[in-house]
Amino acid sequence: MFSPYYAMARRRGAADPLNHSGLNVALYGAPRRWAMTERGRDSVRRSATTLQLGPSALDWDGEVLTIRIEEVTAPIPSRLRGVVRIRPAGINPRRFLLDAAGRHRWQPIAAVGRAEVAFEKPGLSWSGAAYFDTNDGDAPLERDFVEWDWCRAPLREGAAILYNAERRDGTKQSLALRVDAAAQVREMAVPSPALLPRTRWGIRRPTGVDAGHQPRVVQVLEDAPFYARSVIETQLCGERATAVHESLMLDRFAALPIQMMLPFKIPRRWV
Repeated sequence: MFSPYYAMARRRGAADPLNHSGLNVALYGAPRRWAMTERGRDSVRRSATTLQLGPSALDWDGEVLTIRIEEVTAPIPSRLRGVVRIRPAGINPRRFLLDAAGRHRWQPIAAVGRAEVAFEKPGLSWSGAAYFDTNDGDAPLERDFVEWDWCRAPLREGAAILYNAERRDGTKQSLALRVDAAAQVREMAVPSPALLPRTRWGIRRPTGVDAGHQPRVVQVLEDAPFYARSVIETQLCGERATAVHESLMLDRFAALPIQMMLPFKIPRRWV
């Protein structure tokens, strides 16, 4: 959805989303790596259980999602090769509409699970908590939204998820979900609003927190002109938690200077 080539194609009329496909991989820490190569329709193979994107592929066997990564990093090319296995605690079938017209949908498929990560290049491995969701829509995000923010906090049993959107029509939506240990979700009261400091690019980082508490930024993972991803310490559902927080500003994303910068991080293979 952040493809500058897809945005360009849409300006000319109807565009084929399968012609703008890719696997995004981001490693934080040491070493730090990023890959997001866009490929055309001829590089995509898919079935009910498999999605292949060029040399990389995702396979679901009913219990484990296996992600085989064979990518080249950007902007400095290097090999990124490894396998990630996601073991969901359960599958949540519920989808949430993000706009009044129903053009945008979000589903936290497996909000609780385990990840097993093993890379050859670079050589590293670990295991830990996993999260898996999906967004889909019938219109560009920037057409219907001004900005959104999202937060997921693992708890002793399950997790809490916050999803807030400011729509282009001036209305807002705030979702607050409590996820149990089997990954099933239920709505809960929206926590008190809180503001984290803006990023170096001036991106707002609103979130929610239990009343009487103030979250704080622990680490900035991505600090881009239109998008920020951070690790924060917060309190939700009566528990202290280390959470992942994201913010997106769609007017920034749609601006021509940003669109001209994106190909440095998102190269495209035309064949």
